[in-house]
Amino acid sequence: MAVGPDTLPELKPVDGFRIGVASAGIKKPGRRDIVLMELCEGATVAGVFTKNAFCAAPVVLSKKHLAASSIRYLLVNTGNANAGTGEQGMRDATACCEALAERTGVSVEAVLPFSTGVIGEPLPVAKIVGALEAAKSDLSEDNWLNAAHGIMTTDTRAKAGCEQFEHEGKTVTLTGISKGAGMIMPNMATMLGYVATDAEVDQAQLQAWLTAATEQSFNRITVDGDTSTNDSCILAATGRSGVKVESSGEAADKFVSALNRLMLHLAQSIVRDGEGATKFVEVRVEKSASVREALDVAYTIAHSPLVKTALYASDPNWGRILACVGRAGVENLDLNAIEIYLNDVCIVEKGGRAASYTEEQGQAVMNGEEILIHVVLNRGDVCEAVWTTDLSTDYVHINADYRS
Repeated sequence: MAVGPDTLPELKPVDGFRIGVASAGIKKPGRRDIVLMELCEGATVAGVFTKNAFCAAPVVLSKKHLAASSIRYLLVNTGNANAGTGEQGMRDATACCEALAERTGVSVEAVLPFSTGVIGEPLPVAKIVGALEAAKSDLSEDNWLNAAHGIMTTDTRAKAGCEQFEHEGKTVTLTGISKGAGMIMPNMATMLGYVATDAEVDQAQLQAWLTAATEQSFNRITVDGDTSTNDSCILAATGRSGVKVESSGEAADKFVSALNRLMLHLAQSIVRDGEGATKFVEVRVEKSASVREALDVAYTIAHSPLVKTALYASDPNWGRILACVGRAGVENLDLNAIEIYLNDVCIVEKGGRAASYTEEQGQAVMNGEEILIHVVLNRGDVCEAVWTTDLSTDYVHINADYRS
């Protein structure tokens, strides 16, 4: 189940970035579970990774390779996270990189590995290595849609987007894919995300823009409050468009705007496909004294099982939202100054239920698939938003049966 239409924009190819997809049979025979991405020589690459202390072996290795080499290949497998696997996991991730390096004539450090799936099980290296030739033979600039399907795990739909802009008569393209449905509260990025552009961008600047875009997109979503061991997001720039984007100026403004739109679209696509989701919910906190304060309130609401189950039931139980605001840890909170809305319906003001509120108004909002929970603290000028889902019986079933 997912919220909203299952439609994707046209995914424009990025010159200098090719993708191949294959089946290794890691978890299910015949399922596309290997995605190989090839970057042209001279491409720059930026990455952000999970801050979970038990980060997966491929995360450790990718961070090491990214710091040491010019990257030429990204190798993704689904069905196995290679997390919680100790030194053997590191050896297995390295073996996959070595096998690909041998077949492509690049250094081992030029390969970034990524894995997603069940934690704690040994990586099936032989199966992955056995599928490399098929993935290599499938390399094409027009393979974005197949790649979006190839990185899925419990996702019910592919997640992808594309942005383009014109600069001095030349077209710059940004295309990206992401995956994730459960274990979603990224603390850097998404479960897995890949964006490529044909702009020319210095590596340090690319990293700065990716980090900033991540903070306002993937770091503002939550399905269940769990941060994965494998979260990784990569931004690659091939430079093939002939447009060089400096740190400031018109081209920089256009590029950053396009990147932010694309990243937010990919992040919100994950929420819309949250495990068992029937609602897409924005929690917006306005007139806060600080970013931290606003996010504390927003996430307290977004993570509340009582709020999330009420959303699933389409129950306008506004007292649960009020209680979350009160326990969010905001110091010296003036209860009489707070306003809380469901969409544009005021439900709380002056310390209690709004005089104008009726149950019928609240019910009409809660019956919809897309809901805005809007909190006005009236103690500053900061506004922040996070995006989340309801908590359904399907979420419980999906995760109770995940390994069966």
